[in-house]
Amino acid sequence: MTVCCHSFTVRASMYDIKWIRENAEIFDRGRVRRGLEPMSAQLLAFDDARRAAIGELQRAQERRNAASKEIGAAMKAGDTAKAEALKAEVAQIKENWPALEETERYAIAELDTALASIPNTPLDEVPDGADENDNVEVARWGETREFDFTPKEHFEIGEGLGLMDFETAAKISGARFVVNKGGLARLERALAQFMLDLHTGEHGYMEVSPPLLVRDGAMFGTAQLPKFQDDQFSVTAGRQIGSGQSEPTAEALLPTADYWLIPTAEVPLTNLARESILDEAQLPMRLTAGTYCFRAEAGAAGKDTRGMIRQHQFYKVELVSITTPEQSLAEHKRMTECAEKVLQLLELPYRKVVLCTGDMGFASQKTYDLEVWLPGQGKYREISSCSVCGDFQARRMNARYRPAESKGKNKGIGFVHTLNGSGVAVGRAMVAVLENYQQADGSVDVPRVLRPYMGGLSRLSR
Repeated sequence: MTVCCHSFTVRASMYDIKWIRENAEIFDRGRVRRGLEPMSAQLLAFDDARRAAIGELQRAQERRNAASKEIGAAMKAGDTAKAEALKAEVAQIKENWPALEETERYAIAELDTALASIPNTPLDEVPDGADENDNVEVARWGETREFDFTPKEHFEIGEGLGLMDFETAAKISGARFVVNKGGLARLERALAQFMLDLHTGEHGYMEVSPPLLVRDGAMFGTAQLPKFQDDQFSVTAGRQIGSGQSEPTAEALLPTADYWLIPTAEVPLTNLARESILDEAQLPMRLTAGTYCFRAEAGAAGKDTRGMIRQHQFYKVELVSITTPEQSLAEHKRMTECAEKVLQLLELPYRKVVLCTGDMGFASQKTYDLEVWLPGQGKYREISSCSVCGDFQARRMNARYRPAESKGKNKGIGFVHTLNGSGVAVGRAMVAVLENYQQADGSVDVPRVLRPYMGGLSRLSR
């Protein structure tokens, strides 16, 4: 099947239309729980049109083959009139063929484009709700610190230290960028190294250094495209200058290929399984990466305009798991606990919430958010999101596995389940450290677990 998204074409299954046909009520109920209109009737009408177009083309092909054989028989029997009539029929079929093919292509694209725009169906256990106000708190960890002074927000602390510079960043790159210097830059690096060491050394994740530029299909596979195209940064590569040219020419610099800057390492990590058939013995596959991430924040106008909470470029340690269907829910719990461990070792108070149907992500079946306490803001803010996606992404990228008991080359092959989570967002972790460990004189204590990564430095001072 082909789907036209942005300016590219991909091969994908997305939702299984056969499953929708057999479970139309369940499918529509899932959409209603997300605040969307039922859609099964429209999709099945698209599928009927697709089936009809395919059938018409097949019948035309069969008739052309049969008529071609009949021409030979008529010629052999000396029935010239019949042979000429059959030739005319074959010629007519050939003339109609492009139109039949176009009808088939259109019907397939119409169905697949519709399927590509549909979010995942939430699990039954996910609470119903309209937005973040309906999320359900399920746990809380740590005691919030009592200050004998008015706690500042992170950007006030960072600027007071002379180590956080938004003004210069704006001159270089514009709004929603920052330049961190000295001990603050080292703190950011220390946080990332600490998280990666924890996840690889204690939690069993394999560290990966993935590309930060990806193709259309990779973004489609994890459902960043086409739905969230406006939130992404696209990059156009120029033609390389040929040897012997002393200076670039206008023609040499014409754009030739599009890439996307990753919004999260979930994209390249999950796509490591694309167009593959894994053996069950390889699962669960647990992957982690510390990368810069890039988001246009198209829908964030007016939100968190000061500070590092919502940036175009930020560093994040990502967790991805590829599992069998039977493993995925247990893996979701485990992944969330791995992210929680980061906050516990940093001694940062947080709460865990399960997102309601109206607030969960497009590809998610169920999501836990971890929200860290920020005393400067006087509220909890998201620092990690851990989601189980079922086979939603696997279908888009054709990522499958072969069960251990299956016999034969293709018997028993099914789609893997995918999970992703922040383990955790490094910039927001630094925000939380600055606000929770701030002192009355404007200095900031370094959490004990980070001091080995800071060369023994125990406090950031101006």
